[in-house]
Amino acid sequence: MISGHGDLDTAVNTMRLGAFDYISKPPDLNRLLNTVRIALDRKELVVENKMLKKKVGKNYEMIGESKAISHIKDMIEKVAATDARVLITGPNGTGKELVAHWLHQKSERSKGPLIEVNCAAIPSELIESELFGHVKGAFTSAIKDRAGKFEAANGGTIFLDEIGDMSLSAQAKVLRALQESRVQRVGSDKDIKVDVRVIAATNKNLSKEIEEGKFREDLYHRLAVILIQVPSLNDRREDIPLLIEYFANKIATENGTTQKAFTPKAIKQLQDYDWTGNIRELRNVVERLIILGEKEVSENDVNLFASK
Repeated sequence: MISGHGDLDTAVNTMRLGAFDYISKPPDLNRLLNTVRIALDRKELVVENKMLKKKVGKNYEMIGESKAISHIKDMIEKVAATDARVLITGPNGTGKELVAHWLHQKSERSKGPLIEVNCAAIPSELIESELFGHVKGAFTSAIKDRAGKFEAANGGTIFLDEIGDMSLSAQAKVLRALQESRVQRVGSDKDIKVDVRVIAATNKNLSKEIEEGKFREDLYHRLAVILIQVPSLNDRREDIPLLIEYFANKIATENGTTQKAFTPKAIKQLQDYDWTGNIRELRNVVERLIILGEKEVSENDVNLFASK
């Protein structure tokens, strides 16, 4: 807001430079107060809009208030706004993909794509084509040019899940992509520039994999700028009551039914279980108990239906 002598050209120029309003002299007090009020409201809307953009979708909520989960959330808040590469480690079923989604959604790249690649699910002979694409005739089934996941993630994030299962030849190409921000499609010598943030995850001990010659040490150091360790469910048992409530509510919503309650004894017994399958296993057990248990899931229901 700028005050002046009412010159129209000055008013236009100041508005172009970013002024909120132009008030001529002598100022009208009512208009001045109204302008200040509108400016404050507009600023509040801008702040709210930024905060809404940084909220993560309900499908990827990270449930828990344990020290370990609070630490991960704090790490995400610090790291998300940067383009630093992140390596997420932890056992299967702990929610490593949730961390990746949070990092993307809270970043400046959230308007861009998040492309997920499960390296363990793709045959080693196809992984390079999947990641970097191929040109027509590169191999028998390459009947046309095809872009890879790195190109698809341009302007956004690529999440390389279970990267410890990637072949050494594919690792070499990923290393080059990280070093030069360029990829080559299989069968081509043409470089394609990409602007991609890389987040990787693994359930393997990469230090051991490096010692055994199964993982490149130089790639490890490129990926592990930030390390985030996701704990097993057994190491965060205090979060189990919250997780049970979350899953019970989610299952009821999905099925259009009333949410079932769990008795304190049932919850305590579930807290004492050995959750080798982690959160994924807990979710399955909660669903089983909701389907087979009484109106209020009891300790007896847990004894009957939650055993392994």
